Amino acid sequence: MMIAQIALATGFILFLIGLYGALTQRNLLRMIVAFTVADAGVNLVIVAVGYMPGRSAPILDSAVPAADAVARIIDPVPQALVLTAIVIGLGVTALMLAFAYTLYEKRRSLDIARFSELKW
Repeated sequence: MMIAQIALATGFILFLIGLYGALTQRNLLRMIVAFTVADAGVNLVIVAVGYMPGRSAPILDSAVPAADAVARIIDPVPQALVLTAIVIGLGVTALMLAFAYTLYEKRRSLDIARFSELKW
């Protein structure tokens, strides 16, 4: 198996574990951790899809002439998307933790079954 296939399979497994944890857990902190695991899996899948064996970094200098750049360098867009997704994921995780902390201060519980005011 190639490294890209291993990374792709690992990313899908992480995403599925995170999705399962988010759907089956009743504790808010466990749900937040599950969302973070799923986010890491998605980032790994994006990096694995953008991987091309035998190519170099997207730096145009004397080592890679401009005429051969299309055939010899990797597309930098997936890596840029993952870096942006990491920052956004960190912000979303911090916001979810702040909401969980506020709920715990108000209700003294992190069990979602106890929050029934907004249920139909």
